[in-house]
Amino acid sequence: MKPKIGVVGLWHLGCVLCAAWNQLGHAVVGYDSDPKRVSGLGQGKPPLYEPHLTETLEDALRDNQIQFTHDIRGVSGCDFVFLSYDTPVLDDDSSDTSILESSVSDLAAVMKNGSILVVSSQSPVGFCRTLRELLRKKNNSLELAYSPENLRLGEAIACYLHPERIILGTATPAAEKACLDLFSPLSADVLTMGLESAEMVKHGINSFLATSIVFANQLSDLCEKTGARIGDVIRGMKSDPRIGSKAYLAPGIGFSGGTLGRDLKVLEKAGANDPSSGELFGTIHRLNNSRKHRILQRIRSICGPLDGKKIGILGATYKPGTSTLRRSLPLEIVDLLIENGAEVAVFDPKADYTELTTKPLFIVAKTVEALSESAEMLVLLTEWKEFKDIAWTIVARKMSHPVFFDAKNFLDGEAMRLCGFKYHCIGRSD
Repeated sequence: MKPKIGVVGLWHLGCVLCAAWNQLGHAVVGYDSDPKRVSGLGQGKPPLYEPHLTETLEDALRDNQIQFTHDIRGVSGCDFVFLSYDTPVLDDDSSDTSILESSVSDLAAVMKNGSILVVSSQSPVGFCRTLRELLRKKNNSLELAYSPENLRLGEAIACYLHPERIILGTATPAAEKACLDLFSPLSADVLTMGLESAEMVKHGINSFLATSIVFANQLSDLCEKTGARIGDVIRGMKSDPRIGSKAYLAPGIGFSGGTLGRDLKVLEKAGANDPSSGELFGTIHRLNNSRKHRILQRIRSICGPLDGKKIGILGATYKPGTSTLRRSLPLEIVDLLIENGAEVAVFDPKADYTELTTKPLFIVAKTVEALSESAEMLVLLTEWKEFKDIAWTIVARKMSHPVFFDAKNFLDGEAMRLCGFKYHCIGRSD
């Protein structure tokens, strides 16, 4: 009989874990302290959009292979419990780990003897060791492992079921073996190591990706000043096998969402007593934070003074494939435009505007056509694939001044010009 799986924390990661482990044939119990969220999931309604998630959960509920509860005792019969809260990120991108610590304290009182807590929430290096000590202080038959998530919004279930590799950190050979057996149906190499190394792997990957994004943005700015074209430059760089075709080199508005910034802040803090070992990560973080002001400057250079200017924004979520607006960099840019006097309307195919805590100062457009009717300029900030299917010739005709700034270099510039737009992008002077 397959081990029973518990999942604690039912936002994006937790919902995906529930769906994925159910698809692997396990009975699953999902816990969250929010009764409203649990009620919605019990009806097959996840708290945010992710392709195929709703259908998968509905099938599992229909087959009675998954249940959701807001009583922590619901996971007491589970052999493995995944801790999957999205570790909160403060305004400065540092981690608030209090929810993880309180959850482990609660779980220690209800987990059955010999079971294993698998932490998949974002954990600052060294923190899993603290959580393990807390867990075992209350019940020394329990164990803790760390296996960081590596999901991509918009394809998260497939990412989890078909990973490129699995990182597994444990403190004992017995815990390692038990987790290896659990993960064995997933056709991927499992890289085993200690808890601190596994935590550092996650920090290292995200910080490397963050560095690549900032590097590409800095390079694109220099291309605009020198007459080089960033598309050609990146194509040439990726031809070098030491860099490769999958390199994270895509100039744009910078990274947002808090995930990459959180890992940079962890590493900066880890080197606080020796600035020479941590200052790179703080510099990368600061350069990314300044990127939105560069985008504002570029918009101003294209359309002139912003006071009274009517600007339409394409994309509000921090990346395509999600509905969440939490820590959205496109919305930070919208705020800057409004602060500088622009009148802004926004269209996004999936954005959940109910997440906003205050009434937005921008207009929410229901279609791209409606967005363009009064706009003097369109700015693409999130690269939704739906934007490639728009009849842009019709849109351009609706605008008195068909100006388009593609801040993600997502659309075909020549095609947009043929549609009637004065098209601008990142990393080119023409």
